[in-house]
Amino acid sequence: MTIGLGRRILLGAAGGWLAAPALVQPALAQPAWPRQPVRIIVPAAGGGSSDPLARYGAQEFTRRFGQAFVIENRPGASGNVGMMAAARSPADGYTLLFGWAGPLATNMALYPNLTFDSQRDFDPIVRFGAIPNALVVGKDSPVRTMADFVAMARANPGAVTFGSTGNGSSMHLAGAMLAAATGTQLTHVPYSSPAAATTDTIAGRVSAMFLGAPGAVPLARGGEIRVLAVLSEKRAAVLPEVPTTAEAGYAGVVMGTWFAWLAPKGTPPQIIAAINGAVNEMLDSPAREWLVQQGLEIADGAAGGPPESLGRFLGAEVQRHAALVRSADIRVD
Repeated sequence: MTIGLGRRILLGAAGGWLAAPALVQPALAQPAWPRQPVRIIVPAAGGGSSDPLARYGAQEFTRRFGQAFVIENRPGASGNVGMMAAARSPADGYTLLFGWAGPLATNMALYPNLTFDSQRDFDPIVRFGAIPNALVVGKDSPVRTMADFVAMARANPGAVTFGSTGNGSSMHLAGAMLAAATGTQLTHVPYSSPAAATTDTIAGRVSAMFLGAPGAVPLARGGEIRVLAVLSEKRAAVLPEVPTTAEAGYAGVVMGTWFAWLAPKGTPPQIIAAINGAVNEMLDSPAREWLVQQGLEIADGAAGGPPESLGRFLGAEVQRHAALVRSADIRVD
């Protein structure tokens, strides 16, 4: 996917620690890092919601540091293939990981025999925002509000279905969470792709779907779906007219995906600090406008901050997702 802002974004020069001592004159000084291209492992195939965000980050890092930052898509096993590749990479600053809630948090509970750990094997760098899920129904559904949806589910135990992109996906966790919070029985229907699940939701072959908020926007504007609620504590910037689950009386029903930059454990702290600084500056630059337009929630601590903030957040999310997987008895085939 080609990403353009329509204007150049200036992020400033690299931090002073990167400049090697001038041996002849300042113009001949060479940076200590990076001296060669840096790869960014994305544990998914190209074309998903993570891909344009990772590529935008790579574009800005390349501009800032003067070396190519190259995306390497490593799909497979719900992100585990790419995670393993990143975990086994040298901690020399020439491999970064762009990850999200699924492979970083959910998979820790969903796959009991993983040979990597998102906290043990990676150094946190910085959060890069979040995308909340939205409860949507097809245009012909009789349901018009979240209250209607809950009432229908209570009146028809097990008959109300919701599509997802697979067992353990954020869409699946969202449905399980809502069912638990409302005391209803929702039947999960896993699909192999978001497009297939969306098509069947529009057609009414499944009752509902917990679609990422940005993906819901064009479908809602085109009249193909109706958005009942955003599974968030505050309204989504891309769907400001849609109430939240908190407003509907289910404050604890919060689910979506979040994104983060990490590096193999033991990466030099100066490099961690350099990437962290670059992202924080990006979030305070005109780049912020583009990220928000993509549906990324970056306010109120959802993005930026020091590496320690991401470390604490990741630890809490690993525990939260593990509790969800256990309580809903979610398993992978």
